[in-house]
Amino acid sequence: MEALAASATREHRGVAEGSLRVNRSVQIPLAELEVRFSASGGPGGQHANKAATRVELTFDAHGSPSLLPRQKERIIERIGPVVRIVVDDERSQLRNRALAEKRFVARLASALHVDPPRRATKPSRGAKERRLKSKKERSQTKANRRPPRRDG
Repeated sequence: MEALAASATREHRGVAEGSLRVNRSVQIPLAELEVRFSASGGPGGQHANKAATRVELTFDAHGSPSLLPRQKERIIERIGPVVRIVVDDERSQLRNRALAEKRFVARLASALHVDPPRRATKPSRGAKERRLKSKKERSQTKANRRPPRRDG
């Protein structure tokens, strides 16, 4: 069973054995993850009561040597100092673990994502002309609502 678990997690990760790739620059070693298994709650009869299929994955972002200080700051700011993922969707411990790792990677990737800075643009000449034309039209519409001026 352990050989099956190792091969399945190896396939799931698709990177060097023993680590999870979050993005191009961040890889988290499995040794930094704390994984606990427990009995999953809810219906399921004897299997659910006996098998420890629920997976709780914990990662201490604050104490991680794999992250740069700026990355740690970003994760702590957006998620917190400890990232905790709990999965009990499947009946299999192996599938739940793979799901937990997948969700962990997605959560870390979204926390580490930096939006590119907005580049200021200026309105085109046509846009300026259209804006001024509509302003003049609106001004004329309002002027037409006023009573006519008496000259004299």
